[in-house]
Amino acid sequence: MQSERVVVVGAGIGGLACALELAHRGLEVVVVERGPAPGGKMREVGEHGARMDAGPTVFTMRWVFEELLDRVGERLADHMTLRPLTVLARHAWNADEQLDLYADVERSAEAIGRFAGAAEARAYRAFCMRARRVYAALEGPFLRGSRPTPWGLVARAGLRGLPELARISPFSTLWGALGGHFRDPRLRQLFGRYATYCGASPFLAPATLMLVAHVEQDGVWSVDGGMHRVAVALAGLAQRRGARFHYDVSVSELLVRDGRPCGVRLADGRQIDAAAVVFNGDPGALAAGHLGEGAVRAVRSPAASARSLSALTWNLMARTRGFPLHRHTVFFSGDYQAEFDDLFTRARLPASPTVYVCAQDRGDADADTAGERGAERLLCLVNAPPTADRRPLTAQEITRCEQKSFETLARCGLQLEPNPLQRVTTSPSDFERLFPGTGGALYGPASHGWRASFTRPGSRSRMPGLYLAGGGTHPGPGVPMAALSGRLAAASVLQDHAAVRGSTAWSRPAAMPGGMSTR
Repeated sequence: MQSERVVVVGAGIGGLACALELAHRGLEVVVVERGPAPGGKMREVGEHGARMDAGPTVFTMRWVFEELLDRVGERLADHMTLRPLTVLARHAWNADEQLDLYADVERSAEAIGRFAGAAEARAYRAFCMRARRVYAALEGPFLRGSRPTPWGLVARAGLRGLPELARISPFSTLWGALGGHFRDPRLRQLFGRYATYCGASPFLAPATLMLVAHVEQDGVWSVDGGMHRVAVALAGLAQRRGARFHYDVSVSELLVRDGRPCGVRLADGRQIDAAAVVFNGDPGALAAGHLGEGAVRAVRSPAASARSLSALTWNLMARTRGFPLHRHTVFFSGDYQAEFDDLFTRARLPASPTVYVCAQDRGDADADTAGERGAERLLCLVNAPPTADRRPLTAQEITRCEQKSFETLARCGLQLEPNPLQRVTTSPSDFERLFPGTGGALYGPASHGWRASFTRPGSRSRMPGLYLAGGGTHPGPGVPMAALSGRLAAASVLQDHAAVRGSTAWSRPAAMPGGMSTR
């Protein structure tokens, strides 16, 4: 019945987590997805039988998905096969300078000692301890909180916890904090890359992002069948609980009555009535009017200058020679400052890009082979400015960046022989078409400055009955964070729903214990 129906717009990880929890609790859930399959940014591409992950490639924070499935009476291990990686990533600056980071801290310290000296190995151990403290200070009040505020964190910490909050260096930049640990610029570059996990610059992002180091040390897994299988599994579980999915369908308008949503209108003219709507997309799309005028004021309009990074990617079937790829390999540029000045100050592709390569067919057992394998699936990625709606990249700029990127790989010893028939290029303009209202930005607003993490919208929009999920909302970008946002959205929906099943109205409760916002 309509009074129990929730429409979820978007089948990204946030929308899937939300749909699963709501369907499990007995609400009627309808998921509308403009793409052909679930996953959102966790998508697959490829032709001629070579399907490849074209979005997130790293599975971390396993506990998020274990908790999600446990809440609906399922076991994660029953629905996907995860394989822990011994080597987190391989890093290269040239053919002679390479460094592996391991899941084991001591093994990484030993590798750093051989690479940069004993002092840097000691600095790494201290850095890991600091990253662990940052994560411990923020997991409960921030990652799990509905929409934390700086003063809320201080209040929750209390007088005894204030020194610990101070030690996480919220007002320092990541680059500056790394300089307090490492003298070797290559190590600052390596760990500064954690800022790009949320589409930010290490020179502007807060030092709290060093928590990513602890997240990776806590475990990085590969998923049998690719990351897209995570989305497929969550969608299947939601369907088994009654959720209905409509793919290749766009929502053209949020229908509003008496100041709250009453359903959605699809691009083909059909209408789906609902008592509540969950928008699993970038909040900027709402502010830009992509769901009609009724939703424009439901969120604060983000400034284009505050966007996170986009990307230029190449999915390839290719033979490799000369460099032993690991599953995750990063090939660094020579000038990191200039690279991010290009991206954020000049709003252009970097003259000398850092290149990330995911060798999707490799794991720990076959990481050190080169030239002896057949064609394998590769995702190559460089960061790009999020300006597709204002100044799209030209074909010449994309071609020049591809040449520079492959020169970076060659400088490190990697030669590629791609199959031209099994190749997919995705530009910021393509990401803008896939995810409108973003300019191609992949991570919502950039995490620049200490305030940035507190300005993302929470699960409740300004419009009663319209809820938000996804990487553009709290707690932020990344697969596990998006899943947490979906759980927060589901909790808000359920709190605002009448306590008795079958009621004909949705309620707006008073503030709940734990600081759950009612806005």
